[in-house]
Amino acid sequence: MLLEVFVAALVSDLATGLGALPFLYFDRFEQRWFGIAGGVASGMMLSASVFALADKAIHRGGAIPVILGMLAGALFFAATARLIEQRHWHLGDWSERDSRKSILMITTMFVHSVPEGIAIGVGYATGELRFGLLLATAIAVHNIPEGTAVSLPLRERGASVWRCAGYAVLTSVPQPILAVPAFLLTSFFQPLVAPSLGFAGGAMIFLVMSELLPESLATCSRTETAWSVTLGLVGMLGVTAALGL
Repeated sequence: MLLEVFVAALVSDLATGLGALPFLYFDRFEQRWFGIAGGVASGMMLSASVFALADKAIHRGGAIPVILGMLAGALFFAATARLIEQRHWHLGDWSERDSRKSILMITTMFVHSVPEGIAIGVGYATGELRFGLLLATAIAVHNIPEGTAVSLPLRERGASVWRCAGYAVLTSVPQPILAVPAFLLTSFFQPLVAPSLGFAGGAMIFLVMSELLPESLATCSRTETAWSVTLGLVGMLGVTAALGL
């Protein structure tokens, strides 16, 4: 059983890398298309934060822990952004400016994967193998567009498709790492699921509002941004509903 839990979480992690594959076929974009793609990613992340993470968290632990978790997540993102600015971190040979959004995206999505790893372990610990497998499959499919969102700013700065895929997979590493401990220590991890989901949702919402939307508005028209956000949100909502998340 432990091996099955680990393998399911590992496959879920690796699925994130599939989000980089569209860039194999769409190699060159005008700048405005990166803005439109950023708007779509924003809509997807807002939808995931509200209709998947927050909604599921409220049903598990009530509104107060989720609200506090979301505020803590937003505070975490703001503090992380400030820390990156002060430390002048950068990826490889990229400039600090080119690296900033990618580092913030990778950090936020890494945090976002923590409650998902816990959820996989807790799902299997219910004793219903079908439920655990269904949950792991849903998270794996859910990870693919998230991998695209992570890859977008990297590809925009000229990163290879394989480098994008590698960073995307890195953001979901907490899933296989935490799934087995969560399975073994369900009674300890169960109360953490709701506030952790809220924390991840709050961080993602703050990322969208402070980074993705302003950049989208700067590179394409307001109408294009509005439509791209709407289509991303509705599309992710459809995926969420179809998977029963």
